[in-house]
Amino acid sequence: MTKILKIEAFSGASGDMFLSALAQLTNSFDELISLPALLNFGDHAEIKITDVMKNGISCKHVKVIDKVHQHHHRHLSDIIKIINESSLNDNAKKIALDIFAIIGKAEAEVHNIPIEKIHFHEIGAVDSIIDICGTAFLLDKLNIKNSYLTTLNTGKGFVNTAHGKLPIPTPATKLILEGIPYNYGEEEGEKLTPTGAAIIKYLNPQFNQISTSDLKTAYGAGEKDFNLPNVLRLSISEITNQAQNLIMLETNFDDMNNEFLGIQFQNQLLNIGAIDFYLTQVIMKKGRPGITLNIICEQSNLDEISNFILNFTSTIGVRYYPIQRIELNRKFTQIETEFGKFNVKVSQMPNGEEKIKPESNEIMESALKNNISPDYLSNLIKERYEKNN
Repeated sequence: MTKILKIEAFSGASGDMFLSALAQLTNSFDELISLPALLNFGDHAEIKITDVMKNGISCKHVKVIDKVHQHHHRHLSDIIKIINESSLNDNAKKIALDIFAIIGKAEAEVHNIPIEKIHFHEIGAVDSIIDICGTAFLLDKLNIKNSYLTTLNTGKGFVNTAHGKLPIPTPATKLILEGIPYNYGEEEGEKLTPTGAAIIKYLNPQFNQISTSDLKTAYGAGEKDFNLPNVLRLSISEITNQAQNLIMLETNFDDMNNEFLGIQFQNQLLNIGAIDFYLTQVIMKKGRPGITLNIICEQSNLDEISNFILNFTSTIGVRYYPIQRIELNRKFTQIETEFGKFNVKVSQMPNGEEKIKPESNEIMESALKNNISPDYLSNLIKERYEKNN
């Protein structure tokens, strides 16, 4: 099954919250102690890990201590230099640079100045640099490619910053959140920091409701206390049966040569993004026989598919509406037989059993070549799979 990082930011998110939760998920608290040295901060910073309780939830808080207290207003180029000269591996460096780029782009747009001239205030401090680079280090170690955001709370009201008092979410945070659903919640105070928002943006989570089975859960504590527990909950989860948000597109024909709806037409539908389609014979107005074409596709393919239908059929209009589809998890493998190798699709059913389906075109081609029944060959492939698994 596909593993995914589930993010439950019901009390917001910040760099230290991500750092704490990811360290618990990866059993890496001891390794965090060496972060300042990896970033060549030497004796300028240290990591302090404490046990805390947040509304009865026992967890740890990772705090970066700036021992020099020099609040440098670093440019993005300064931060890039720190990261590139660090001892982080290449992928962790890329993750950290991507997160800083998200913040820099938002700050540049808010202040209407080129990104290379942006002064990073709070984000340029040693603790924020270590928070982001530590998160990059742990995300690389976790090695999960997909994420899922269940909820995101920003808090509300106003917050004091280096630029003065600003609304929550702050302008930079709000820009970072474009395209990401969130709520303000009921409590005053900043729950989502620019760093927390940028990490979520980097992770590029999906938001549509999915069914998951959690394998391991961790809590990362923030410094503040609210009525809600000020923790970020992260889980390593497996996607079970996933509901997909798709589009059903349909149209009717009663004045078209049906031969034009043959294999070439159908192959082109698949080429431009149709996930599935079917043709149905119907009786239309005035008793005329006709055909209804139904196509399932993603929203992003709607325009190309509808344009193709309007250009290459006799219809003058199409209908579409959102649908949801639940799919079984599947994998693809190859089975070796005396008649050659065959690609097989294996789907996992909710009861744990498997559905096995060899590729029909490969079976037919081999059956004709070897003068055997396609049913015999299909059953042989299934038997070989079951024997080997």
